[in-house]
This record gives sequence, structure tokens and C-alpha cells, in this order.
Amino acid sequence: MPINRAKIITEIKNTTKWLLVVSGIIFLTCCTLALTSAPFWMYFDLGTRSASYTFTPAHIIVLGGSGMPSESNLMRCYTTSQVALTYSSADIIIALPKDSTVQLYSSALYAMKSELICRGIDSARIILEPLGHNTREQALEILGKTIQLNEPTLIVTSPEHMYRSLLTFRKVGLTHVGGVAAFEKALESELTYNSRRLGGRKLPVPEIGDELQLRYQFWNHLKYQVICYREYAALLYYHLKDWI
Repeated sequence: MPINRAKIITEIKNTTKWLLVVSGIIFLTCCTLALTSAPFWMYFDLGTRSASYTFTPAHIIVLGGSGMPSESNLMRCYTTSQVALTYSSADIIIALPKDSTVQLYSSALYAMKSELICRGIDSARIILEPLGHNTREQALEILGKTIQLNEPTLIVTSPEHMYRSLLTFRKVGLTHVGGVAAFEKALESELTYNSRRLGGRKLPVPEIGDELQLRYQFWNHLKYQVICYREYAALLYYHLKDWI
């Protein structure tokens, strides 16, 4: 049967057209949402939903997110140190995978421990967990080996990762668990300026020195959307795998 090249080309063109239309709609929707506060509240919800607690923790688990130093892990270490200084009797478990070919003292895992020590945490309180390669595996490795199911525990991780972490640890049997998300702190000073006073070349565009929404919030809200949509996909995957 001869191949109808014209028909195939037409189908490709139609498919491409619809993909472009759908992509355009998604892009415009994301840009529109970026002009509102909705992306921040999506991000905030992932960091606080089901995370409240009223107990004094016996353990603090900090879930490593990337290499070290990195923005993610430094924020988690900073938050962990603040929580650990508040609950001085709790031990701290750092969960971050370490390649077997890498020496402990050269690893990101040990660098996180060193960061906590620099922030005033006694090294005797710190336990290293190098085996889990995702949140589910970390929960399975920690529970039963380091923590018993009924021991009160706090989880420290990035805001977008908090809700999935809590659900994952509860799924494997941890009964008393709360969380403290490593949110960034807002800058104290507003970053407005007067470009005319600063000199330089005059551009044929409106003055943007006092437009913080355009200069920062719009782009931050686009970033929040990417982070949140990725996390929603991870939550769906964990749900389908019956991990949460």
C-alpha cells in the first residue's frame, strides 16, 4: 500500500498547530498567574500543609536536596540549626545519599554536618544517613534503624518538598511527625531606585525603578509555578506507587 505523503504532512502540520496552541495557552496562563499572588500561596501551601505539631521532638530529620554548598542545602542547614538550638535534646539525622566511591570527609553529606557544627550544633547530636536515594527510601532506611515509629519527629526540608515528605514518613508508619520548611526570609529593604539620578543612557521605555512586581515578583512567581508543578507531578507519582 503506497504511503500517502501529503496526508502524513497534513497530519504533522495539524498536530504541530495544536501543540503550539496548547503551549501558548499554558504559557499565557502561567504569565497571568505570575501577575497574581496565587503562585506564592501554592508554594506556601506545600510548605505548611499538615506540618503543624505540638510535641517536643526527639529527632530532627533534615532531608538533603542537592550538592553542598548549594542554596537548597544551605537553607535546610540554617533552618535545622535554628530548630536544633530550640530543641537541644533532639538528635539530628542528615539524610543525603553518598556515593560509595567518595570518601566521607569529601562528601556533601559530611559538608552538611560541618555546616551544622559551624552553626553551634554539637557533633555528638548528629547522625548521618547516606543510603536513601529518594524520599521513600530515606524514610524506609531511617525508620526502625534510627527512629522508632512512635517517637516524635520533625522534618526539615525545602517548602515544596515538605508535604510529600510528611506523607511519605507517615505512610511507612511514623505516627508523630511535623515539619519546619526552610523558607527564605524577605529582604528588609525595598529595592526601588531612581534611574535618572543614577545616570547612564536614557532608554525609550517606562521607568521601572519602583516596579518591583515587574522586576522581581513576576519572575519569582514564574519560578514558583515551575517548582510547584514539578512537585504536583511527584505527588501524583508517589500516590500512584502507593508511597503516600
